[in-house]
Amino acid sequence: MNKIADQLDGILASAEPRLRDFDEPAASASRDGKWSRKEILGHLIDSAANNHQRFVRLQSETGLVLPGYQQSDWVRIQNYAGRPWRDLVDLWLAFNRHLAHVIRHADPNAAGSTWKSPSAELTLEFLIEDYAGHLRHHLDQIL
Repeated sequence: MNKIADQLDGILASAEPRLRDFDEPAASASRDGKWSRKEILGHLIDSAANNHQRFVRLQSETGLVLPGYQQSDWVRIQNYAGRPWRDLVDLWLAFNRHLAHVIRHADPNAAGSTWKSPSAELTLEFLIEDYAGHLRHHLDQIL
């Protein structure tokens, strides 16, 4: 798990200055009818929030049933487009620094604990490994 936590720390260190380079108009601009940079970063904040629950709960329970989430609804309802870019960057960084800490201290004996998602059963180990890839994918969209 330390390797994944280190990767996450590296992603954050690399992305932070680049994210801070965007001004409000660039962060707010709609991108070909899709989410703005603010909305994509908001989606990543939602991903961090949902995965935080999974990462922690799967270390105290061997099986977990939690719902998925309606990504577009979450982004719309929380009105990420209306938040200052700097606030979103700060929240995203803080949340992900905490997740790196949680991952670094994850119990290896819990790696096989399973979350029953609406579409599959996924282990804690898979969720943690997948998280960094998901993060990179959406950061590429922003950057």
